[in-house]
Amino acid sequence: MKKILLSLSAFALISTPVVASENMAKGLNVMLTSEDAQTQMMGMVLATMSLKKGKEVNMVLCSSAGNLALKDSESPKLKPQNKSPKMMLEDLIKNGAKVEVCPLFLPNANKNESDLINSVTVAKPPVVADRLLNKDYQNLSY
Repeated sequence: MKKILLSLSAFALISTPVVASENMAKGLNVMLTSEDAQTQMMGMVLATMSLKKGKEVNMVLCSSAGNLALKDSESPKLKPQNKSPKMMLEDLIKNGAKVEVCPLFLPNANKNESDLINSVTVAKPPVVADRLLNKDYQNLSY
């Protein structure tokens, strides 16, 4: 009886990480609208951690957060990393995150696609809606 219980316990311990990893999301959808640099940074940090865990990251920047995607914009460096939200955004893009601005941002900021940093595109609402409704992804909004 002890051998059976030990065997079952060992199997349970070995299989738990498999079950946990099967329950993990395929990726993260981040909707960022905040003008606040600390709030923007938190979205960037969590997106970065998700990429480091091998997950996909899709980010849509709207309203004031859309300014992060403009070539001529700057954002303040924050402690403890001494990086700005814009610097983190550029790192996310380099590491494979898909970054878009909402379709309302550019025309209302009197900008066009040529004003965006490399690899940032304009989001298509049906595609974004599909991503947000995909149960394989977690959604964050800042």
